[in-house]
Amino acid sequence: MPHLSPLSVRSAGARLLVLGLLLGSPGLPSGGAFGQESPAAAKAKPPLKIANGEPVPLNEAGTVKLDLTNRRLLVQGEVVLRQGQLEMFACRKKSKEHESIVAIDAAAYVIHSGLLALKANPGGPAVYEPKFQPPHGEKLDIFVRWIDEQGKTQRVPAQSWIRETVNRFWVKPLEKLPEGVTIDESTPLRYDRKQKELLWYGPMSDSQKKEFLAMSDDKVWRQAIEYFHDRGQSRVMQADWVFVGSVLGVDETTGEKSYAAEEGQYICVSNFGTAMIDVAARSSDQAAELAFEAWTDKIPKKGTAVTLEIIPVPNKAPVKTPVKTPAAEPGKSPGGK
Repeated sequence: MPHLSPLSVRSAGARLLVLGLLLGSPGLPSGGAFGQESPAAAKAKPPLKIANGEPVPLNEAGTVKLDLTNRRLLVQGEVVLRQGQLEMFACRKKSKEHESIVAIDAAAYVIHSGLLALKANPGGPAVYEPKFQPPHGEKLDIFVRWIDEQGKTQRVPAQSWIRETVNRFWVKPLEKLPEGVTIDESTPLRYDRKQKELLWYGPMSDSQKKEFLAMSDDKVWRQAIEYFHDRGQSRVMQADWVFVGSVLGVDETTGEKSYAAEEGQYICVSNFGTAMIDVAARSSDQAAELAFEAWTDKIPKKGTAVTLEIIPVPNKAPVKTPVKTPAAEPGKSPGGK
């Protein structure tokens, strides 16, 4: 069972890795903590050069590029999911595709290193005990760029592909069905007499809402129907992403170190202790409580090649309001004497 610790040790190694890539230095950390090649192998390769401000590939496949001119990281991937509940927006290829919209063919340490090269500061994952503390770190703006079926380049915030979950059960307490109300079994509306609960699954249309409200003037019934209709409306994810930085895993038996995000938790929408990038809000990773799902109508077809633009957003220093000294009256000092 690996022991997980904060990534403070790894951050220094990641900076060395990026400097080695950009300057051709063989001084990369050894031992495979990032899963990278040995210093000898790195030394055998020609150094990468920044030419005319063009983005620099940070891995051999060129799927992660460092754009220092525009202070952003360009990460290539493809759409692998268009419908379903989400734990991640983006994962590592061949890892979490059943719960992620985008799969990325690159190691996590490369993306982490690129963000460090952009001077993004990693923070820490969510903490649940003794009280909840959300994930923290430098804010990241993430955009998705792709070419649509008409050959036009599209660019949108990654959040626009994600909505708050509507395809789930909504529940409201109801002591009993109002007099005269009979529920048609062909609808998603159900009444649990044992639990004394009214249940609805998924979105409720305006016409359905009108139909159910017309069944009774009972206040509790009408409040439940209004609630189901409201919660079934599509709402884009509002949460910001932050550079959490994942954790360093250490095998207690062998002492071998590994970067926990390599398991696939790249850009998360559920709070994972191993996340590299996470939402700055409370978001459960329990299957029955997942807060977000893919917004199918907004996402291009599966297999579409996309480029993620990951842009650090530095914290702005608070503006200090100068303290004005009251003007003295004629013949008096500012102190009134």
